[in-house]
Amino acid sequence: PVPSIRLRFLRSSAHPTVQYRMAEPQPILGLAKGLVKLAAGVATTVGVLQASLFTVDGGQRVVMFDRFRGVLDNTVGEGTHFRIPWVQTPHIYSVRTRPKSISTFTGTRDLQTVNLTLRVLYKPRVELLPQIHQRLGVDYDERVLPSIGNEVLKSVVAQYNADQLLTMREKVSRAIRDTLTRRASEFNIILDDVSITHLTFGREFSEAIERKQVAYQEAERSKFLVMRAEHEKKAAVIRAEGESEAAKLISDALQSGEGLIILRRIEAARDIAESLSQSQNVTYLPGGGNVLMNLQR
Repeated sequence: PVPSIRLRFLRSSAHPTVQYRMAEPQPILGLAKGLVKLAAGVATTVGVLQASLFTVDGGQRVVMFDRFRGVLDNTVGEGTHFRIPWVQTPHIYSVRTRPKSISTFTGTRDLQTVNLTLRVLYKPRVELLPQIHQRLGVDYDERVLPSIGNEVLKSVVAQYNADQLLTMREKVSRAIRDTLTRRASEFNIILDDVSITHLTFGREFSEAIERKQVAYQEAERSKFLVMRAEHEKKAAVIRAEGESEAAKLISDALQSGEGLIILRRIEAARDIAESLSQSQNVTYLPGGGNVLMNLQR
């Protein structure tokens, strides 16, 4: 409606109400309407462009869902791309290698409880991402890895005794890795690495291992004591034989002459001189009167 000003003059009851209409500012009003239309057009264009563009970061792929054709067969790589608003919806997947830990309680072949933690490095098969989206969805790792990880751990650990998990850890880890890799490939998931990061047993088995180690150490200690006694016995025999041989040699030397007695005297004198030389109360003076205190000259 055109703005107007109504002026009422009540001169008498016989005269009707008098109305006056002001003149419209036509140029200013037209300019304002044009600016409003321009702003609306720019906002609509910007909104359409924003809805039509999407960006795929590094290490990501996009699976496109079309309302008329369903999930498209080809994935979209890194960069900025166009899509049809409302018709196409992008679903972003990470194709980088990511870690995940899987923990489980299971039993060994000898009915011992064991707690295992497995760390896997996984990523999806890029060329089969549309199938992964159709079968599993964006959270495919949460749907698949915990279930197949527990299944493989329980089946492999049940083939070994508790002590074999310690002595044959490399073999057990390799069996788990091969089986889990084969199971994950059925869901188009690639496993780069599988390793056992945590392995603990129940309290009863841990105490049994401790007692076994103590008994083994006691047995080794007893074995060492027996071996030491045998070596001491052999050493005593050898020492007695040596003393007997020495006594025999001394007897033969005494019968043959006084050379051995003279040698023994020399050795005894040497030992006495060495002992006296270490005493501070003994002073040696040369013989023949050649002493520094002889001051006659």
